[in-house]
Order: sequence, then C-alpha cells, then structure tokens
Amino acid sequence: MVIEIDAGSGFCFGVTTAIRKAEEELAGHGQLYCLGDIVHNGRECERLREMGLETIDHDAFSTLRDARVLFRAHGEPPSTYQRAEQQGMHLIDATCPVVLQLQRRIRTTYETHPEAQIVIYGKPGHAEVLGLVGQTEGKAHVIADISEASTLDYSRDTYLFSQTTKPLEGFRQLVDYIQQHIQAPARFESFDTICRQVANRLPGIRTFASQHDVVIFVCGLKSSNGRVLFEACLQENPRSYMVDDPSTIDSAWLEGAESVGICGATSTPTWLMEQCRERILKLQQ
Repeated sequence: MVIEIDAGSGFCFGVTTAIRKAEEELAGHGQLYCLGDIVHNGRECERLREMGLETIDHDAFSTLRDARVLFRAHGEPPSTYQRAEQQGMHLIDATCPVVLQLQRRIRTTYETHPEAQIVIYGKPGHAEVLGLVGQTEGKAHVIADISEASTLDYSRDTYLFSQTTKPLEGFRQLVDYIQQHIQAPARFESFDTICRQVANRLPGIRTFASQHDVVIFVCGLKSSNGRVLFEACLQENPRSYMVDDPSTIDSAWLEGAESVGICGATSTPTWLMEQCRERILKLQQ
C-alpha cells in the first residue's frame, strides 16, 4: 500500500508563528496563559500544555493580574486589549498579520462610515469573527452563508468583509446577491479579505483526494477551516474520513485500497499526520 502525506497540508503561517512564540515564551519563563485554544487541534494543545501552556477563557482572564498571556492567531477585540492593560498583563500578541490587517480595515470603515451597514461573512461566535465584530463596537452584521443574506437592510450603504478562512466561492455568491438587491441610492462595496494561503488549499486538496483510493483527513473537531477542506475531500472522494486522533482510524476503511492519502487543515500539525501514517502501517501488519 502506498501512503502519502499531502505536502500542502499542515499549519498556516499564522498558526506556525503563534506556536513558535508560545514555545519561546515557555522556554524562557516556564509558564504562559493562552486566551482560548492556541489552535483548533486537541493533540497540539495537549503537547503545549505539557510544556506549561495553560488555556483560559475570558472569565478566567478577567481575574488575572500581572500575568503573561498570549493572544492566539485568531485575534481579539479592542475590549480585551483594554482589559489587559487595566490588569497589568504582559501580552504576547500572536494575532495573524492577515487578521490584524482585516481588523484595521473594518475599524477604519466603521469610523469613516458610522451610518453604514458593515457585514461580515463568517461563522457566528468564531474567535476571529468576535475580534472583527469588536472593531465596530458590536454593530457589524454576521452572516454564515447566502441563506442569511435576506436579513440585510438593502436600503443602507453596505460594506462586506469576510472571515479570513471562509471559502472564496461563498464570498463571491454573497457579493453577487447583494449587488442584485442593493437599493439605490445605497452604495455597496465588498472587500475580499480571505487568506489565500487557506483559500488556495481547496483546489490542491481536491486534486490530492482524487489521486487516492482512501483519504484520511486529520484535524481538530473545532476547526472551521478543517470542515471546509474535509467537505472538499468528500466531494472528490467518498472514501474520505475525518479523524482527530490516529487511534480512531478503522482498518475497515482501508480494505482493498492500494493508496491512502493523509491530509489536514491549517491547524493540523505535521507530526500528527505522521502518527496517522504509522497507525496505518501497523494496521497492515
């Protein structure tokens, strides 16, 4: 059996940088708090926990004083920075540069067009989206997909942005829909803020999935990006299976397969995909 790990899978730049910063801080200081999971992958979070990284939520964050806290790649709203300053925190800001730029664009648009409707194409409640909405003092309108586009007010000037990890196709559908429904004299502008390092993985992973009899897609169950990429695998190859741990790989999935492809999300560590390969090799013995 041929087993191939997709060279295009694994951590994106933003996640790689956040984890490197965490490792450097842990090596130098021994303990570090992280506001939310540093990456949507339980195995990687556990590895860093063993090094001293303690994941906390916003409630726990509000009780800390003079602590070392890492902001992960997803970003935070302005209110979190204000609270950190008030509580004397030492911040290690690992917000992805792409997300930071998007936050600034949304804040500038909100400040210069206070009466406009700001729309964010994204997953409601997602960490990145909460940070984006925070740039508008909570006033931005979040829609998950085109089925919610009818809830917008088309008589107002509208500015559309996107969570960086949403699919490009869905964003384009929204742009077309809003253009067709905007009511003059209201203006509409869209800003394609999708990260190409993520978006460009879709065609690559479709090709990869089509080249193998079986696909093992490795990612954390909380990963929005992982869900999008896995669905792309399924469309190309119905023998695609999502796992978050090598132990869950079932030997029945591999029956009759001559080639197995292993791939993952932008939150999937390479070492975890390698462990999946080892698991498959053992199942074949």
